[in-house]
Amino acid sequence: MKKNIFLFLPLLALFMLSSCVSVRVVTDYDKNIDFNTYKSFAFYKTGIDQVQISDLDKKRILRAIESEMGNRGFLKSESPDLLVSIFTTERERVDIYNNFGWGMGWGPGWGWGPGWGWGPGWGGPNVSTSTEGSLYIDLIDTKTKELVWQGKGDGTLRTGNNIEKKEERIREFVSQILEKYPPQTLASN
Repeated sequence: MKKNIFLFLPLLALFMLSSCVSVRVVTDYDKNIDFNTYKSFAFYKTGIDQVQISDLDKKRILRAIESEMGNRGFLKSESPDLLVSIFTTERERVDIYNNFGWGMGWGPGWGWGPGWGWGPGWGGPNVSTSTEGSLYIDLIDTKTKELVWQGKGDGTLRTGNNIEKKEERIREFVSQILEKYPPQTLASN
């Protein structure tokens, strides 16, 4: 019995850690751009209006971006250096686990009465669903009208009906994506 507990505890810890996985971030940028020249931003309304998520979630994302850009020294402006646009995707993930295993049991038996025994057991399938999403943040040069930087964050969006957790998760997505701006090659120079 103790062996089973010692085998079960690491698996439980691994499951708990994997369910708290952070946002996976990838970025791309134009290597010919001097990112140090950008000081101000505004939202690209035309692009943002096309995003097919609720207006409430759009507002949450935009507030988080505005806060993060401000933390990085950018000013929101009517005549900005950069336009910020967003795009989102989501998909449902379904995991099915078959609960088949070996074990010990007790119950009525044939012949002389109840007894102990070993054998296979079947607990039926266990189905788990979660929503995985991607948030893209695009930075567009206002003079050239070209994309100069793009960050993409992938992660699980499980928040249920808890609005505070939803806002916290959105802030986490935005923060971890914009943490990669400006590109690391420039930040180290």
